[in-house]
Amino acid sequence: MYLKTLSVSLLNNYIKKNIDNDFVLNNANVTGEISNYKSHNSGHMYFSLKDDTSKINCVMFKSKAEELKFFPENGMKVVVKGRVSVYLKEGSYQLYCDEMNQEGLGDLYLKYLKLKSKLEDLGYFDDLHKKPIPTYVNNIGVITSATGAAVKDIINVIHRRNKGINLIIYPSLVQGIGASKDIIKGIKELNMREDIDLIILARGGGSIEELWSFNEEEVAQAVYDSKIPIITGVGHETDFTLVDFVSDRRAPTPSAAAELAAFSLDEANYKLLNTKKKLMELIDKDIINRYKYLDYIKKNLLHLGPEAYIANQYKGLDLAKEKLNRAIYLKLSVAKEKLIGKRELLEAQNPLKVLNRGYAIITDENNKLIKEKKELLKEGKIKISLRDGMVVGTFAGKEVI
Repeated sequence: MYLKTLSVSLLNNYIKKNIDNDFVLNNANVTGEISNYKSHNSGHMYFSLKDDTSKINCVMFKSKAEELKFFPENGMKVVVKGRVSVYLKEGSYQLYCDEMNQEGLGDLYLKYLKLKSKLEDLGYFDDLHKKPIPTYVNNIGVITSATGAAVKDIINVIHRRNKGINLIIYPSLVQGIGASKDIIKGIKELNMREDIDLIILARGGGSIEELWSFNEEEVAQAVYDSKIPIITGVGHETDFTLVDFVSDRRAPTPSAAAELAAFSLDEANYKLLNTKKKLMELIDKDIINRYKYLDYIKKNLLHLGPEAYIANQYKGLDLAKEKLNRAIYLKLSVAKEKLIGKRELLEAQNPLKVLNRGYAIITDENNKLIKEKKELLKEGKIKISLRDGMVVGTFAGKEVI
C-alpha cells in the first residue's frame, strides 16, 4: 500500500484539523494547578496547568484575561474552560482558555507560603541583616549548573563588562534530588575561601517544582549564614523563591545578577577620566584664585608698604609745607597791612609833618615842650625845631598883649 509523504506543515495541519473537529477538545473543562505563570506586556497570559503526573501548556488572550475577577498566581488551583488546539509553528498542542475560576491553592504552593511566613517572622528577610554588595570586585563565585544557559549568560555578561574579573564556577545541581545539598555545599566551600568578594546563586526559569530546591529551608538558611554577600538570579522576572527574599540582593534573571555583580570597566574608566578632568579644573581654578590673591596682596603691599608710606609722608610734608607757607604769607600779609596802617597813622600824627607846613616846635634846654608864653619868657636857652633843622638860642622878646 502506497502512503503519501507529508511535509511537517501538512502533518501539523492534519493533526490540528482533527483536534479542532473533536467535540470534547473544543469544549474542555480542565482542573489543575497553575505553574510557570507569566503575564505578557500585551496583556496575554501564559502558564501551565498540572497535576501530580502531567501538565499542559495554556494561553489566555487579553480579551478573556480582562474578564477575570482575580489575579492568577503560581500554585493556585483553578478550573479552566476552553479548547485544545495545535500551535502550528512549534507543532505543540495547548489549551486556549476562555474562562478561569479559582478552586484553591496547590499543596506545594501552600508549603511555600508557610515556610515564607516562618522565615519572615524570624527576620530573615529584614534589610538589617543584608550585607552591602561591593562596588568593585576581583573574584566572583558562581553557583549554578555547569551545562545550563544561566552560566553562559553570566560569563558573557561579566566578561563584557569587565574582563579583569575572575570567575570561580561551582558546578551544582539546580533541581531534583540532591540539588539543595549541592547548593548548600557550594555556599559553604566558597565561604571558606578568602579571595571571594561576591557569590552569584542562579539558574534559569522553570515551574515551582523545578525551582523548589531554592525554596528549601536549609538552602535559605545557608544563604542567610553566608559571610560573603550573595546575589540571587533564579528563574524569570516573575519567579520569586525563598532565597530571593533572604539574599543580600535579588536580580530578576541570571544575566541581571551578573550586571549587578560586575562593575563596568568602561564606565569606571569614564568616571575616572571625568573625575580627573574635574579635579584638574578645580586645581587650575584654585591656582588662578591663589594668583589673584597674591596679586591682591602685592597691590596691598605696594599701597601699604614702607616705600608707599614714606612716599605718602613726603607728599604729606609737601602739603604741610605749602599750607605753612600759605599761613606764614597770609600772616605776614596781614601784619604788613597792619604795619602800613600804623605807619600811615604815625606819619599822619608825626609833629615833624606839621613843620613842613610852616610850624615850629619850641622846647627848653631840657627838651620840654614850651606851650605857653610864660614859659618862653623865662630866662634860659630854647630850642626851635624848624623844617630844615633846629636853632638854639636865648629868647629876648617881650610880652605882647
